[in-house]
Amino acid sequence: MRPGEPVENAHIESFNGRLRERCLKQHAFVSLDDARTPIKACRTDYNSVRPHSALRQLAPDQFRQLHQPKTVSGLLTTPLRG
Repeated sequence: MRPGEPVENAHIESFNGRLRERCLKQHAFVSLDDARTPIKACRTDYNSVRPHSALRQLAPDQFRQLHQPKTVSGLLTTPLRG
């Protein structure tokens, strides 16, 4: 991404803004180890709990489970959506 061009990757910029507001600005970290627990909690909330409007109000993990092809012993049992 070119400097000064955040619209080239709007999804990442949106995530970075949310992480900054909900986690990084609310905690004072003294070391990398000190930062790991709150950042992991934010990541878990973002991926497993918080609904996303682009995913029909599902968390990404829930959306992935609903739309992931089903397999049995490595054989695809549901068709891929294309």
